[in-house]
Amino acid sequence: MKITVVGAGVVGCAIAHELACRGARVQLLDSRGVAHGATGASAGILAPQIEGHIPQLRSLAAYSLAMYDEFVRRVESDSHRSIEYSRRGTLQIALDDGEALALSRDAEALAGNGVECRMLDARDAGAFEPALTSRVMAALLVPMHGHVAAAPLTEALAEAAQTRGARLSTTAVLSIDGGGDVARVTTAEQTIESDAVIVASGSWRVTSRPSEAPSVKPIRGQLVQLRANQAAASRVIWGTACYLVPWSDGTVLVGATVEDVGFDERPTAEGVRGLLSAAIDLIPSLARAPFEAVRVGFRPKTLDELPFIGQSETMPHVFYAVGHYRNGVLLAPLTAALMADLVLENKERPELALVRPGRLANA
Repeated sequence: MKITVVGAGVVGCAIAHELACRGARVQLLDSRGVAHGATGASAGILAPQIEGHIPQLRSLAAYSLAMYDEFVRRVESDSHRSIEYSRRGTLQIALDDGEALALSRDAEALAGNGVECRMLDARDAGAFEPALTSRVMAALLVPMHGHVAAAPLTEALAEAAQTRGARLSTTAVLSIDGGGDVARVTTAEQTIESDAVIVASGSWRVTSRPSEAPSVKPIRGQLVQLRANQAAASRVIWGTACYLVPWSDGTVLVGATVEDVGFDERPTAEGVRGLLSAAIDLIPSLARAPFEAVRVGFRPKTLDELPFIGQSETMPHVFYAVGHYRNGVLLAPLTAALMADLVLENKERPELALVRPGRLANA
């Protein structure tokens, strides 16, 4: 079966790899190349119990997180790359009484749902992470959480897919039509015919029927990259105004803004200042950390914050895997499995009922 995947972010590359592993002939298209959209500005946090704001999203994210160990193992094996991947947990920080009370309630809710967690007082939090500010009043540890290096993971997925026979082209997709006997993707150079097209283009619409495409809104996220002169933390640190992701090489990622500004990709002084201030509030030594970069990406947000995964309602050869918002990296393993089952085997897993593309047509 010949399949064209449009979009080489983490979701598109994960789908391409899964399809290629199952024997499909895969063409992967992205004019910007691999990991240059929202993925390139992602901190790679794997935290369903924090990011999952609604029960359905928590359920999907937790399921996908349970797949991550094997997912990373397969990608490393096929790409012959080592990927930074840690499951040392997240530590949510409270700096005042109100935040401490909120964390305590979160802990009760997690425990009630069978999620392992632990409330820490200021002394215990400092023992876990000595660089934390002395203003810490309480903290919540969720051991199941972690992080992965998002861009390197995506690059490894693209290489792994190519190792399995997929082809990657950096060409602009002008339109997609899957309403006839085959699917057709028109690029700047040619028209590609295939048995199916999977649209994983993030915030960008590329179908020839724009009114049919699931509606997503670009939400700009700015993320700051610092270089810690000494170990800033050993796990993901989460405050009310920012999160911190420490890498083994001393990189510290500070994210992230949430800005509804259309497709304006410019970083701003206000965004960077806010992130730096919040980071220093959590770990004061970061005030002396060298500033390396600011990254900007557009997260594709849907009205209900659940992704669109499934078959087009009007074009039988077109499938969608878009709208993952802040959880594209986390949901990549599950999305790839759902899509491969559907396209290659016509198998619909129960999770697809939550994310079908047409569910918000009349919203």
